[in-house]
Amino acid sequence: MELRYGMNVNEKGHLTISGCDTVELAQKYGTPLYVLDEKFVRKNCREIKDAMAKYFPNGKVMYASKALNNLAMLKIVDSEGLGVDAVSGGELYAALKAGINPEKLELHGNSKCEDEIVLAVENQIGCIIADGLDELDLIENVCKKLNKKASVSIRLRPNIDVHAHTAVQTAKMDCKFGFGISDGQALEGAKRIHNSEFMTLCGIHCHIGSQIFEQEPFAVLCGHFVDFAKTLKTELGITVAEFNFGGGFGVRYTAEDQPKPAESFVKVIFDTLDALCTQNGIAVPKVAFELGRFIVGEAGTTLYTVNGVKEIPDVRTYCMSDGGMFENVRTALYGAVYEAACASKMNQNHVKSVAIAGKCCESGDMITFDSPMPESLEVGDILSVFTTGAYNYSMASNYNRNPVPAMVLVNDGKDDLIVKRQTYDDIIANDLIPESLK
Repeated sequence: MELRYGMNVNEKGHLTISGCDTVELAQKYGTPLYVLDEKFVRKNCREIKDAMAKYFPNGKVMYASKALNNLAMLKIVDSEGLGVDAVSGGELYAALKAGINPEKLELHGNSKCEDEIVLAVENQIGCIIADGLDELDLIENVCKKLNKKASVSIRLRPNIDVHAHTAVQTAKMDCKFGFGISDGQALEGAKRIHNSEFMTLCGIHCHIGSQIFEQEPFAVLCGHFVDFAKTLKTELGITVAEFNFGGGFGVRYTAEDQPKPAESFVKVIFDTLDALCTQNGIAVPKVAFELGRFIVGEAGTTLYTVNGVKEIPDVRTYCMSDGGMFENVRTALYGAVYEAACASKMNQNHVKSVAIAGKCCESGDMITFDSPMPESLEVGDILSVFTTGAYNYSMASNYNRNPVPAMVLVNDGKDDLIVKRQTYDDIIANDLIPESLK
């Protein structure tokens, strides 16, 4: 198994991440423990920024914070010059509390509530990405009440299929996201914005899906963008200022994954747009991306303690971890596959097939089904599961009343706690007992 960027094995045979001994981290902070490599995050931010500087120097990169949203992470991406894309009031509130300039913020989502629109309009964020006609009515009504204007982009649903799990395809015709083009909803939405004294159309948007390794779908999207931009110019006299391509660049979860550099996607989009815009006599607009998994996915690792090893002859060996679907629901949710290792015995041959089980009372609570481990795997060993930076902490819950784990930021041998571990008191803090039960 190939280790990720910033990982090594020290003289004790322990896995290290950015110079920090993972066994020592587990002893210091407890497990399960999310570990985030700051240098890795910054490297990924700079990779996409360098690609943009080469092909779209006036473009912008937004961090899709649904992948991992906490104050420290938001500070990191802000310091790297990225904006922040939020898909809820909570994510937007965190970005504002992190001190990010509201002009560098976007609000996404397919079913925004009024309080979320109010938060966005009150703080005059850079853009609200509208997802439906009813939402445009909501935005306009909020703007009227607050006597403020809003910059609004339209999310398109152009019916693009990508080779990814159904749960992460987001631009097919049968999909809850966006305005359809062929049914006229997108044009109707643009008309409403154009005719409103409270909204300004700042661009058009499409996110085709996640964990994408092919560049071709992005080239196809260029065609849809240019065609719709021409329609807006012809029908409404609008010149589209921005094409937002969303995100979705694939990352490595297992050896079978072959992620491509960010520049390969950006170059395909540049070449395609340049040709299409020239053919159609329009200027290439500003280009934007919203990347989450690409920025943080491989930079995250989760550590576990082995609570037991259960041998079922001729069937399977189960390793009982102290984690599970309460801190990583992706395996149970849509069959996510991970690579893992015994962080405390990295120098031993990993030849025994082991299934890493979670502690929740569900047969489907599994972290991996087939991970090579040392023959000597035993209670107290520390496990590491890789590429858990995206959507693991974000989707954590208190299922079975398990506490959400802590998160530590590592950088050049230094470790800092950035998310405290929940306590049992934290879990019941909002519970109330009515007088009739006392």
